[in-house]
Amino acid sequence: MELAVLKIISGAQTGVDRAALDAAIELGVPCGGWVPVGRLDEDGIIPSHYPVKELEKGGYKQRTIQNLVDADGTLIIYHHTLEGGTEETLFRCIKLHRPYHLIDAAVMSTEHAAERAAGFVKDRQITSLNVAGPRASKWPEGYDYAFAVVKSLLGKL
Repeated sequence: MELAVLKIISGAQTGVDRAALDAAIELGVPCGGWVPVGRLDEDGIIPSHYPVKELEKGGYKQRTIQNLVDADGTLIIYHHTLEGGTEETLFRCIKLHRPYHLIDAAVMSTEHAAERAAGFVKDRQITSLNVAGPRASKWPEGYDYAFAVVKSLLGKL
């Protein structure tokens, strides 16, 4: 069975979220997601070229929940330990019985991570993938790692 075009969803926070959207935009892949009112991120305001929608009620936690509910599955990219919003995403996936796949950048090359992510997408027949992970202030190298993984993943489908 051939997959439909994969849509990338994220909360557009700096770091992993933003990298996923940038990879999709660069390749012309559909993308979007929910963000808090005011398009808030840790640096101020999410730039307008990101095709995300403001969630009228609620903040970061509600945004996280809406993005994982709207997706067929969630790819959680992290480095060594889960904490903060990234850990919250995993908790919500488990609590809401939503499919997820963990990628630990501390032990996996970007190419291996992309292969694992592609297997998850194909096995679960995912057409909308939520990508989550630490913001830039928590893992400065996360943007480059996640960008490479998502770009390679999209090239494999």
